[in-house]
Amino acid sequence: MKFNIDKKSHMSTVVIVLTGIVLGVIILLWKKDSGTATAKAHDASEEIKEGGHHAGEEGVIVMNARQIETAGITIAKAESATMGNIVQLPGEVRFNEDLTAHIVPRTPGVAESVSADLGQSVKKGQVMAVISSASLADLRSASLAAQKRLGLAQTSYQREKKLWENKISAEQDYLQAQTALREAEIEAQSARSKLQALGADGVNDADGALNRYVLRAPFNGVVVEKHIAQGEAVKEDANVFLLSDLSSVWVEMVVTPRDLESLRIGKTVKITSTATGSTATGKLSYVGSLLGEQTRTAKARVVIANPDLAWRPGLFVNAAMVRGEKNVPVAVASDAVQTVDGKTVVFVKVDKGFRAQTVRTGISSDKLVEIVDGLQAGTPYAASGSFVVKAEQGKGSAGHED
Repeated sequence: MKFNIDKKSHMSTVVIVLTGIVLGVIILLWKKDSGTATAKAHDASEEIKEGGHHAGEEGVIVMNARQIETAGITIAKAESATMGNIVQLPGEVRFNEDLTAHIVPRTPGVAESVSADLGQSVKKGQVMAVISSASLADLRSASLAAQKRLGLAQTSYQREKKLWENKISAEQDYLQAQTALREAEIEAQSARSKLQALGADGVNDADGALNRYVLRAPFNGVVVEKHIAQGEAVKEDANVFLLSDLSSVWVEMVVTPRDLESLRIGKTVKITSTATGSTATGKLSYVGSLLGEQTRTAKARVVIANPDLAWRPGLFVNAAMVRGEKNVPVAVASDAVQTVDGKTVVFVKVDKGFRAQTVRTGISSDKLVEIVDGLQAGTPYAASGSFVVKAEQGKGSAGHED
């Protein structure tokens, strides 16, 4: 019995010893792994401090000279400048109404053929449609009859004039022939004028058909509306086509009473498309004298060239013009001003990179922005490429949050 107890005690001792050895090995391995991880973390931290973009002292976006050059960031100095205050006005591209016309047949009839299509460019005199008109046939018949009567009256007048000069007939017969000739001339001229008013003076234009009316383009342009089809009956005052020369267009702007005083005819205006960012310049050609009863605003107009037809009527634009000039003590490039967390900032150059400097801006032009407060003249800053610095700052913020 004593032997069995000693045997059991021996086995227990062995188990306890083995368990202690295993636990010791585990503790040693755990301490080794922890030390390795700590070392790696320390090395990574040192690596970021040496070459990272957004590590370093508080508020500094760390970038070395090579990184700045690679990102295309240019450094400039804030300095005084002469600037003009830019007036921004909303506007819309419209047809040049001086080069836009509603095409009407001017005589009732039925469309025999329609050769002009919507959106087609046409030349002056080009056939747009052919209309069969009974009214036109009556006018042409009357014109032909008047021409025949005029010819007879001329012959009769020449005969009576010769007889009177030879003392063969009485002067009264000569005078009657002269009166008949004048009446025939007036009748023929009246019939011809009616056809000219319709643009249909002559049978040759109708290819021998008295009722055939050829509708031609009055000038070079683009068919922007079409309201006629083959076989359709049309009235003399129906707007069958809207033709516009789009080589130049109008930009109509909405002007508040505060800005009216700064607008002068002939002033240069820069037009920018809100959709594509395309720009053009033109001269102010009209400023409205009256304010709208509902809007209490006036209209102004700029004429711009449109050689590539890129400025389409209906396109919304922004119009900018300079209103006076003044000297400002501190100004920076327009591209340098950024918005970060709802604040207007300029990224100032420091030893290790850049720092976001909150500023208050004043007037602005196409290239410069006045700095009213927050920046001194001579301070170096990120001019072009400041958005890259802003992006690096965002990366740094995200890393700190993690």
